[in-house]
Amino acid sequence: MELVSAVTVFVLAVFVGLEVIAKVPQTLHTPLMSATNAIHGVILVGGIIVLGTANDPMGYVIGFLATVFGVMNVVGGFVVTDRMLEMFRRKPKVKP
Repeated sequence: MELVSAVTVFVLAVFVGLEVIAKVPQTLHTPLMSATNAIHGVILVGGIIVLGTANDPMGYVIGFLATVFGVMNVVGGFVVTDRMLEMFRRKPKVKP
């Protein structure tokens, strides 16, 4: 029964997340990406805590996956944010 409740919360969170993100204007994507990097940092810490308190193989697998996905999201988010900010930097003028 706990699994059904957890899956239901997960599916509802996905739908709410998609609705919220879909309505964000393009000019706010860079600040939004920075905020999600902070959130994924918290998820990364949570995954490490799960790994530290795991007592069975399933706990280790869930903690490991949470940590891996957290790292991927943090690194990917910073890469995307850097690329978006690069578009706003002035290009150096070439002297003839």
